[in-house]
Amino acid sequence: MLGGLAPDSPAPMSPAMQQTIKNHWKTIQKQVPGTIFNFEFWRQNRPRRSTYPACRAVIAVKNQDRSLEDAMIHAIQTAYYLQAKNPSDDEVLVHCAATLELDIPRFRQDLHDSTTGEQLFREIKLAQSMQAFSFPSLVLKADNGIRDIHIDYLDADNMLSQLG
Repeated sequence: MLGGLAPDSPAPMSPAMQQTIKNHWKTIQKQVPGTIFNFEFWRQNRPRRSTYPACRAVIAVKNQDRSLEDAMIHAIQTAYYLQAKNPSDDEVLVHCAATLELDIPRFRQDLHDSTTGEQLFREIKLAQSMQAFSFPSLVLKADNGIRDIHIDYLDADNMLSQLG
């Protein structure tokens, strides 16, 4: 489900937040073999702390073809992390959707439709009710409640052992 980390905002991301995210990228590159980020993003864009547009884009794609949800998430992540494109910008999201051969006029309309926003807020509320406050989060919902599962990108057995 989508967690929507940051609402729509035209304001530029603070230099301190930019540095924090760059540092996260560097840490991930060191800890997860084969992971790369295009740091040109920080020079080529006016970064904004605004993730709701990308979340709504995923919902807009699901409205047309539920089977393309993962492909849209991948397209957005590729644009952001590898192609140094800003996923807070509608045109970047439209380009991502176009690679999936969707009805682009419908996508543009759904991207800002109130029902799309309502769906996002339902998913955010559900994530919060499950105490999934970070991205990504992994939780186990069982009869005895909800448990946070520590994510280990290098050893799936660590995560599987938490399920028992």
